Amino acid sequence: MSSETKEVVSEEVLAGPSEARGMLIIVASPSGGGKGTLIRHVLKTVPNVGYSVSFTTRPARDGETNGQDYFFVSEETFREMITRGEFLEWARVHAHLYGTGRAQVEKELKERRDIILEIDVQGAESVRKLVPGAVAVFILPPSFEILRDRLVARGSEHPSDLSLRLKNARSEVERFREFDYVIINDDAERAGAQLASVVYAERARRERQQQLAEEILGSFPL
Repeated sequence: MSSETKEVVSEEVLAGPSEARGMLIIVASPSGGGKGTLIRHVLKTVPNVGYSVSFTTRPARDGETNGQDYFFVSEETFREMITRGEFLEWARVHAHLYGTGRAQVEKELKERRDIILEIDVQGAESVRKLVPGAVAVFILPPSFEILRDRLVARGSEHPSDLSLRLKNARSEVERFREFDYVIINDDAERAGAQLASVVYAERARRERQQQLAEEILGSFPL
């Protein structure tokens, strides 16, 4: 993978865990790991969770919808957005540019709404450096063979792109050690429920419940 990356972030996003702001949930995996399926499960079953639609310069695959799966833009448009500082992070991955729009993330967090970022391992590293308290989840395929079969079965990759994604898969999977949680996606229903459980567990962290807990404590007589 190319090392071409850059991060841009405002001070509003930099605060640590707090109930006064939403929670940033990073979900990453190698291509074909199934993170999109698991994220959709969370969005359907867990209330008050938003999804950050990324920007990319790669062509849309069959069945993908602009503005829902990705915002598909030209490289020229993407570069102009970089110049205007419109990305929280961006990176070149598998020969295409991907970026997380800053405005939506800031808005969701400020409104105390949790938001999921579906990004690659480069982007995950960048966001974790910039946003203390971000929760990072790695989706791990059960094996290389299953990952390869999934990529082949979806039939949306040019042979050269497929080869590149498979070549990069090991270096991506090796970075699972950098994440807070690892979910093995051997069964989509179980793995989706596990990802939802991570969201609920992180919401219950003391740092995120501090103010409410203090108010409850204040109701008890001395």
